[in-house]
Amino acid sequence: MTTPLLKVENLRIALAGDGVTYDAVENVSFEIGRGEAFGLVGESGCGKSITALSVMGLLRRPLSLAGGKIMLDGQEIQNVSAAEMRRLRGKRIAMIFQEPMTALNPLSPVGRQIAEMFVLHQGANWNEAMDRAEEALRQVRVPSPERRIKDYPHQLSGGMRQRVMIAIALACGPDLLVADEPTTALDVTVQAEIIDLMAELCAAKGTAILMISHDLGLVANMCKRVAVMYAGRIVESQVADSIFARPSHPYTQGLIDSLPRLGERARRGRQKLREISGVVPSIANYPSGCRFNPRCPAVTDVCRSTVPEATPLPAEGLVRCHHHG
Repeated sequence: MTTPLLKVENLRIALAGDGVTYDAVENVSFEIGRGEAFGLVGESGCGKSITALSVMGLLRRPLSLAGGKIMLDGQEIQNVSAAEMRRLRGKRIAMIFQEPMTALNPLSPVGRQIAEMFVLHQGANWNEAMDRAEEALRQVRVPSPERRIKDYPHQLSGGMRQRVMIAIALACGPDLLVADEPTTALDVTVQAEIIDLMAELCAAKGTAILMISHDLGLVANMCKRVAVMYAGRIVESQVADSIFARPSHPYTQGLIDSLPRLGERARRGRQKLREISGVVPSIANYPSGCRFNPRCPAVTDVCRSTVPEATPLPAEGLVRCHHHG
């Protein structure tokens, strides 16, 4: 069997606070193949972003990696030195953060921030690196790149800043791109442009994508496989076509049922959109058993007392639910 590019196995992330340690992420496992787009979805606060940060080696206190393995090309990277992780970041794995205005250095022109990638990872001199930075801006369709390389982040629009982030992330042709809500702060038209651009550039470079989002439509269009997280656990994982057509977990069903659909309002007599009752539980008050049980319409006593095991689904999928399907 082909070794997956990225394999996360039984990942556990701890959160320390008030003399108590909580499991922010528990027993999370997934794999991403070379050139594959993999989606990780769920409501805010379910653990998506800190899972991404753990892959990048960017967890900081009070968060810490408490267990599990993170393997890149079969090599464990969760315990490598800080110096080795810096060599991997940018060259083999790269990340697009949620808000480029806070991710970019406000005191440095964007051209220099792109050029740093070529200097640090490919040994280019600064003159050569700046020329390549201009070309990188041209590739992400920034107009007048020869002028824009001298601009600071605050001089660019949100869409242009996100294009700069993509240029930085893909500068050295990484094997894996981690995209954490890459279109959150953008309007719908710019969102579509950014996603199309990212998909096009990753396909050209053969770069795999870990797409983290709560936008199910975006994930459905872009990703081959999808995992759904809830309260720090993966509750379902399937091929994208299957998970959106035939969701097995009640939480996944609720997420999909809450999406507006063209013509739906007329067919249903102008009823309100469906919603999932309740809220995501606090990390300090996770319920026993299945963590979705206080909000689940199909809850029974076993859901409140016993953690559901992973049940295999077709096409290497899985679901954690006592009453799945």
